[in-house]
Amino acid sequence: MSEAGRVCPLRYRYGAAAIAATPLREAETLYVVGGLYGNGPALDALMALIAAEPGPVCICFNGDFNWFNVDDAGFDRINRAVLAHDAILGNVEAELAPGADDAGCGCAYPETVDTGVVERSNRIHARLKATAARHPEFVSQLTALPMFARYQVGSLRVGVVHGDAQALAGWDFDLAQVDRPEHAPTLAQAFAAAEVDVFASTHTCLPVCRQWPWGVLINNGAAGMPNLRDTHHGIVTRIGVRSGPHPALYGIERAGQRIEALALHYDHAAWEAAFLANWPADSPAHASYFARIALGPALDLTQAAPR
Repeated sequence: MSEAGRVCPLRYRYGAAAIAATPLREAETLYVVGGLYGNGPALDALMALIAAEPGPVCICFNGDFNWFNVDDAGFDRINRAVLAHDAILGNVEAELAPGADDAGCGCAYPETVDTGVVERSNRIHARLKATAARHPEFVSQLTALPMFARYQVGSLRVGVVHGDAQALAGWDFDLAQVDRPEHAPTLAQAFAAAEVDVFASTHTCLPVCRQWPWGVLINNGAAGMPNLRDTHHGIVTRIGVRSGPHPALYGIERAGQRIEALALHYDHAAWEAAFLANWPADSPAHASYFARIALGPALDLTQAAPR
């Protein structure tokens, strides 16, 4: 039997051709926000970034906007805000449906991830699901969200996914995968089949930005947690027909459009306090995530986006 938290359910699988069949939505500036993880201060920081934009902005929350927000007020606040914008399913939201218990947290973790991490993620999700059960009006909206979206930003066709081109919890866009030479044909085929020039993803929780002849991949890692060593900010993706008002951590110009990673500087002290109120030192989330929240992961900028 497959271990809960490692299995990728059949219902998560769509294939790249399904993305190509999705109508294009037009946007001058597209913010792709993955892995908010229930971080209220990060949501505030996001809205401040967007308020400074000189033109219209489309926001797409590409899954896992819930995670640590197991208090009722936090669950209400995050979902009320997200559902006012474009959004697609993350595995966290997909597994909130009553009866969806076969996949645990739905992360489909690879074998390289420690069993203790998998088990703790299942326990975190079980607690979040108990909170969600008290908010059926949100659960019905969340579980009805699509698994992907496609946008036209200037001359670029952008595929927004949670995991990868094939499945909601796929790991093909993981940092450990994208630079393997033998993986290149899989990536090239995915761009062609999906009929996109850019893929914007999240899920794997670490940022990646790569450009190939066939397209650009930008994985924002997490909006609601640090992504780089010794930092206290999240990362969001911005794709626009022109440069924006915010300095980019890194970026690529493709066909005249800008594809950028922006730092999301949220109130770290407020977020840490909110996290600890729900997840004290003896909790599974504290064991898995507090060191990252406090210190950032062991990743440098040059690994996320080589110069």
